[in-house]
Amino acid sequence: MFELRVEVDFSAAHHIEGYPGDCARPHGHNYVVEVYARSTRLDSIGLAMDFRTLKHAAKELVAPWDHRDLNELADFKGVSTSAEQIAKFCFDRLSSRIDGTTADGRVWIEKVTVWENSRCSASYFEPGKGA
Repeated sequence: MFELRVEVDFSAAHHIEGYPGDCARPHGHNYVVEVYARSTRLDSIGLAMDFRTLKHAAKELVAPWDHRDLNELADFKGVSTSAEQIAKFCFDRLSSRIDGTTADGRVWIEKVTVWENSRCSASYFEPGKGA
């Protein structure tokens, strides 16, 4: 099994509606999004997938969020802007774009981790996916 990891970042404001504390107020983070893709085998030149393809997809996903208030964006309408929900949103969007796109369908998104700072992160994955 092979695993690839790419990292992209963006800065944004948000607040957690209903949170019983400081996070209910608008504040910002310098988010880091880690995307993990897996493959059971390599292509004819020894790649699971071109890193550029994976990184481009991740950058394109987060670009509209950069220097914005996440709570005001259509992507998060009716959804909490918690790191957990951002990770799931990224996982779902990237999976629909990346999974099975190689000629023999060997690559899939395994996990997405969203870091709010260097000490706090949330990940989303689906057990057994790709197996």
